Amino acid sequence: MKTSALIPTDHSNPVFEKILLTCGILSSCWYVAINIYVPLRYKGYSLSSLTISELSALGSPTRTLWLLAVIPYLILFAAFGWGLLKTSQQKSPLRKIGALILAYCFFNGYWPPMHARGEEPTLTDTLHIVWAAVTVILMLVIMALGAKAFGKAFRWYTILSILFLIVFGALTSLEAPNIPVNKPTPMIGVWERINIGIYLCWIAALSAGALRTVKRPSRD
Repeated sequence: MKTSALIPTDHSNPVFEKILLTCGILSSCWYVAINIYVPLRYKGYSLSSLTISELSALGSPTRTLWLLAVIPYLILFAAFGWGLLKTSQQKSPLRKIGALILAYCFFNGYWPPMHARGEEPTLTDTLHIVWAAVTVILMLVIMALGAKAFGKAFRWYTILSILFLIVFGALTSLEAPNIPVNKPTPMIGVWERINIGIYLCWIAALSAGALRTVKRPSRD
């Protein structure tokens, strides 16, 4: 495994750096947690047949709760990105990933809301799809850059993760047109959550790999 990607400077604080890099794992755990808790507050919500975006759709009973709950995720993920920037060498792929993660968090600070099922789509629904497309592109670029970070095993893990993202993303897209016309989408929630789970696991693995490269504090 490569260990030269992160080399703290003489003025670095390994403990603080490890806290920042641990935020990658914490951000993934938090996103999973809110995807368990928030749907419980939405009576009749189905994890298998409804999308995550419907938790914050216009008129959704959990819109405010979701918008508040997602803030810590963005903060934790941004802290992880900052940690990669702070600890990485100038030409390290991890430094580029850190910058992209910060861009990802900034961009995802606002999502144009979708309307509830069966309602007439408007500009905000179109923008919601645009935001989703840009977010997916950022995810894929982050993962592609990360493939070079920690050696062959991590590279193959990344390649397989990207392939699965494409497969389950396609399955999600097949059912997505049925949302605005209020037709059945029996598995869209499953496909989407598997897709997001793949990305969250990859981020946690990236975080764990980065943590192993930080120098231990000197005992001198």
